[in-house]
Amino acid sequence: MSISPDFTPLESTIGGLLIGLSSIMLLLLNGKIAGISGIIKGGFAHKKNDFGWRLMFLVGLIVGGFIINLLLPTSPLYNYSLKPIPTVIAGVLVGFGTYLGNGCTSGHGVCGLSRRSKRSLIATISFMTAGFITMYLLRHL
Repeated sequence: MSISPDFTPLESTIGGLLIGLSSIMLLLLNGKIAGISGIIKGGFAHKKNDFGWRLMFLVGLIVGGFIINLLLPTSPLYNYSLKPIPTVIAGVLVGFGTYLGNGCTSGHGVCGLSRRSKRSLIATISFMTAGFITMYLLRHL
């Protein structure tokens, strides 16, 4: 049995540690939860002194992706073969799901679970189950 090229324990561990560290830093230094959908949604509220950190957080996500792509251009983590229309539809569905669930994977799965939120546990179980079912259907049917 061979190991899949998608098996990336080192990259996954480093990424998880960075996500956890950034979530902790945002909570300790800013008193804010690192939920991406909430960060984006709050950016449209135009509260005084609240837009800058939200913009920098999102810019950091995008710039970080470009930096990793430059440092590891042959990494199996990148798949540029995605078609635009299904990708846009998937993005809209994810956005609608975060609206319905009042949060996203980072808000519920990382921050909510670490705070032992029952609501986040239910949300995380729900979106993980939906993701597993979707991938099974896409890969096997």
